[in-house]
Amino acid sequence: MSRPKVFSAKKIITMDPNRPQATHVAVRDGCILAVGDERCADAWGHAGEDPVHDSSLEEFVLMPGLVEGHAHAIAGGIWDYPYAGYHDRIDPAGKPWRGKRDLASVIADLQAIERTLPADRPLVGWGFDPIFLRDERLGRRHLDRIGGERPVAVMFSNFHLMCVNSKALEMAGYDRETDAEGVVKDANGEPTGELQEMAAMFPVMRRLGIDFRGLSLTEPAMRTYGEVCKRAGVTTATDLFSTMTEADADRLLDITADERFPARIVPALGAMGASPEEIAERARALRERSSDKLRLGAVKLMTDGSIQGWTARVKWPHYVGGQPNGIWNTPPQSIFDLALQMQRSGLQMHIHVNGDEASEVAIDALEAAARQYPWPDARHVLQHCQMMGRDQFVRCAALGVHVNLFSNHLWYFGDQHAALTIGEDRARRMNAARSALDAGVEIALHSDAPITPMGPLFTAWCAVNRQTMSGRILGRAQRISVDEALHAITLGAARTLKLDREIGSIETGKRADFAILATDPTACDASALKDISVLGTVLGGKVYPAKEPLA
Repeated sequence: MSRPKVFSAKKIITMDPNRPQATHVAVRDGCILAVGDERCADAWGHAGEDPVHDSSLEEFVLMPGLVEGHAHAIAGGIWDYPYAGYHDRIDPAGKPWRGKRDLASVIADLQAIERTLPADRPLVGWGFDPIFLRDERLGRRHLDRIGGERPVAVMFSNFHLMCVNSKALEMAGYDRETDAEGVVKDANGEPTGELQEMAAMFPVMRRLGIDFRGLSLTEPAMRTYGEVCKRAGVTTATDLFSTMTEADADRLLDITADERFPARIVPALGAMGASPEEIAERARALRERSSDKLRLGAVKLMTDGSIQGWTARVKWPHYVGGQPNGIWNTPPQSIFDLALQMQRSGLQMHIHVNGDEASEVAIDALEAAARQYPWPDARHVLQHCQMMGRDQFVRCAALGVHVNLFSNHLWYFGDQHAALTIGEDRARRMNAARSALDAGVEIALHSDAPITPMGPLFTAWCAVNRQTMSGRILGRAQRISVDEALHAITLGAARTLKLDREIGSIETGKRADFAILATDPTACDASALKDISVLGTVLGGKVYPAKEPLA
């Protein structure tokens, strides 16, 4: 047994109502021994085992390690491809990427990159946001100007749509005779190059070697993901649609066991490509291999698509522009079949629902599964939940279903949703954290990185302020308090992962996982929450500075 180490801090925000704040926390063997003042560990010392006092964090604020309950490990590896998005971004190495404000800039930047590539390599960009570019819709003719005989693909920021050039369409066998949902055609019946949702995109991705598994499950990709987490103050993060094999599990167990790796990872197995019974069997087998820093056994179900891509399934009156009402990645009956099998198998489900028609189907499926196979505290989680209203939150509360809201959308896409997708009235109640809490639902908040950058304090700011890029407040009645938002990115998110016995608050017996902050998020103005600097993390009692030296 090691000697206790007592960290001192300017302030410790515990998220424990029995001791909301402290100045010292004692750690032993990776867990929290005591919380309080400088003498909090004195009672735990034995002969020759006086506590070691560590003052390296005394100028900073500590709070529970932040929990990112919906992100993807490709948030590290996706930067192997050039960024083509509208918003300014910073990659994991700290390099800034300027946003593209018009289609000409997108094309020009991709042309410059194309000239540097070997002749046999496809050009793949990512992060494109057509909803911001109103001049014309990106199509294969634009991309043909870049690549010619080189296949070119541009993944949209939502990862539910992509646009490809003529060569890529040819490689996938897509032409005017193709009759497949998601292969968009022009008025003359020719493919435009836009592909919507997984069934339409996967044939191109396979032929171009766009390997999301390789971007998330290799050692370099996972180590980069760990760095992304550390810089955001995140000590526990999900990979919420994993295609993990047994060999992948071996590799991730080795990577996460390395004391240099700064995060706990919670993958959820993607529930596609096999029967419900086969998926359940794989998830149960993976669950048995869980370790301290790699938690396996959950599954992720897909329902609809993306609201800003007009592929989410929304209730009447559907989309303001009259677009068709979305695409089911998994048909409703299959959602019912999957929910029933996962419930029967004792497997926690995370279910992607963007539109309110999709969330209605998911709740119906969970309700049916619960009637047939009762499971107290199953704690299934609806993910995104962007258009859910009070009626659906009340049903979730009755079922014990949690929700993880995509609050970042309010800033990044709120103006566009009001004007172009679902209209002003429904946009005002998007990501309705207030309604969820008032209905008695446990909530988390997320970034869905790399769709938007990982940064739980920014995500909390979005839920508290509900400010859009234009500066307006979108849905004042749905704002929540700073304390409620901080709970949602710590203990609330931990509850959605069934890890609240171990993480999410700073109290005796839990893992010694902390975020190191420059200032106190409970003392600053709510409008400044997003501007608080993250200086690093503590995981299992080990300090991981965001940069050296810690300052």
